[in-house]
Amino acid sequence: MTVQNQVQLITYPDSLGGDLKTLNRVLSTYFSDIFKGGIHILPPFPSSGDRGFAPLTYLEIDPNFGTWDDVKAIGEKSDVLVDLMVNHISRQSEYFQDFLQKGRKSEYADYFITLDKIWRDGEPVQADIEKMFLRRRLPYSTFTIEETGREEKVWTTFGKTDPSEQIDLDINSPKVKQLFTDFFMHFKRHHVKIVRLDAVGYVIKKLGTSCFFVEPEIYEFLDWIKELADSLDIELLPEVHAHYSIQYKLAEHGYWIYDFILPYRILEALIDKTGEPLKQYLKTRPHKQFTMLDCHDGIPVKPDLDDLLDTREARKLVDTCLERGANLSLILSDEHKAEDGFDVHQIRCSYYSVLNGDDDAYLAARALQFFTPGVPQVYYVGLLAGENDLENVKKTGEGREINRHNFTLGEIEQALEKAAVQRLLKLIRFRNEYEAFNGEFQVLDSAADEIRLSWQKDETRCTLFVDLKTNQSVIDYTDEHGAMKQYFV
Repeated sequence: MTVQNQVQLITYPDSLGGDLKTLNRVLSTYFSDIFKGGIHILPPFPSSGDRGFAPLTYLEIDPNFGTWDDVKAIGEKSDVLVDLMVNHISRQSEYFQDFLQKGRKSEYADYFITLDKIWRDGEPVQADIEKMFLRRRLPYSTFTIEETGREEKVWTTFGKTDPSEQIDLDINSPKVKQLFTDFFMHFKRHHVKIVRLDAVGYVIKKLGTSCFFVEPEIYEFLDWIKELADSLDIELLPEVHAHYSIQYKLAEHGYWIYDFILPYRILEALIDKTGEPLKQYLKTRPHKQFTMLDCHDGIPVKPDLDDLLDTREARKLVDTCLERGANLSLILSDEHKAEDGFDVHQIRCSYYSVLNGDDDAYLAARALQFFTPGVPQVYYVGLLAGENDLENVKKTGEGREINRHNFTLGEIEQALEKAAVQRLLKLIRFRNEYEAFNGEFQVLDSAADEIRLSWQKDETRCTLFVDLKTNQSVIDYTDEHGAMKQYFV
């Protein structure tokens, strides 16, 4: 399939009205001409943690959200994107529960990475672990098998609990490859058009390496899963948070990638009032990317922007974000912190709040995103110019909840009355419909505190001018009669 070069929505299944049926109704009622690029539904599957990212199965939808028929109904009007956590599955899944009961006798035992698949005697070696890019203190969890009482150590890259709720899958196992094939065929039957490969960077475990984006094995896996997806006319979007050079390698291999650098660069331009780093970046980045400003996690910093940032300047920017109510997630591995100790993994906030609720600054940020080559995604909180949900952070103790507010129908209608939201909807329509965005992109010369970007296709041309001193944005464009028009964003 061909990914539409138009704006996509990212939302949880229950964040715009409470469930998938209501989401479909909200989309039809208020946004029927807005998300022509598609709808990314964050994991709607039965899950035991991490707000959907510890799925029990992909063959069912969590009954609290609806059914696969509800996803299919959305897919009849819009391209649907869903996540496949290729690295792991829930501890509560039938597969792992069977393993917990029967151990090595379980028909699913080979789905998982018992430590004897890594170390011959099954005993972890600290010197090897120290080389790994860790997402938790240890990369494995210990379980007791019910029938034998034997302890089994199983690889678990992620998870805040011990033992972890997210159990890694052995992608070298033919049984796991069959499982993925079953999931993809199920997606196809239910009108899924794009699959995001979540946490794909961690699927290769190899001693002597960081166990993150291990080359060339990672490409062998990606090539295998791409062949599967291609056979079903499904597009893939690998999700990798890493040094930008790794993203560029994926781009060189022809994959779509996420632009995890753009959100920070745009924020920096609007807060520090300088467009130079952003302009330099826009001149060199690959074009085949999905762009975003905000998401369910946070604004990426490390390792995505390693070697691109002056950490002293980054600290100042982070301090400004903290003053505006943001919170941070930090890097765990000492070796991945900067030499001066800078360890910010992500800045967690609503993008509207981190720009101080300034409508002009927020619209400038969106205009810059939409003029950047790639497929733009708008997160549902950003769509409604939502603010930091500090109450939810306090209630849950989870920092990411700051940007995960669930909107009732009444709150959606209230938000639609905001000037910022109406201005954003107008801008999305322009981005969706103006033909020049399928043409040639240029970064034009401008003063340090200004940004000029242009698109041209045949006789149609549009130029964005952002004045960082005032946060004002203006688009000059030719209309269908060739006359020059001005649009104040």
